[in-house]
Amino acid sequence: MATPPRPAPWLIHFFQRAKVDDADETVPALDFFETLSENVAAEVHAVLDAVAEAPPPAFSGGGKWQAMRSEMAGFYEVRVQGSHANHRLFCLLERNADDLGGSSIICLGGLTKPRRQPADPKDYRRIRRYREEFERNRTVFS
Repeated sequence: MATPPRPAPWLIHFFQRAKVDDADETVPALDFFETLSENVAAEVHAVLDAVAEAPPPAFSGGGKWQAMRSEMAGFYEVRVQGSHANHRLFCLLERNADDLGGSSIICLGGLTKPRRQPADPKDYRRIRRYREEFERNRTVFS
């Protein structure tokens, strides 16, 4: 029996704020990466690459890729520990996104928090605002 073809990997994009929302047109996820140690940033990238290759609907995660709940439903997070802290990169999944070149993982932004501590609600509000901006403008870093 022939093995079914493997689904194509998903694309990875980094949300870029539009000039109307941020005069500097920042890329919050890339700004987040700049705050991470080299090892932690490499691990976050490795998780993203593994999710994209699986692709996301088939990726089990092993605790490093989680669907969020409650007010953060619809978001996914890359979860990495390092440097005595928890690091989270928040993402959206866009299936069949022709304007982005196909099914895509959109990296919105991240946070670092002490281990065993909840995230600050203002960080979640910021990420939800980035989702609203992305959905309105559909801008990604190129």
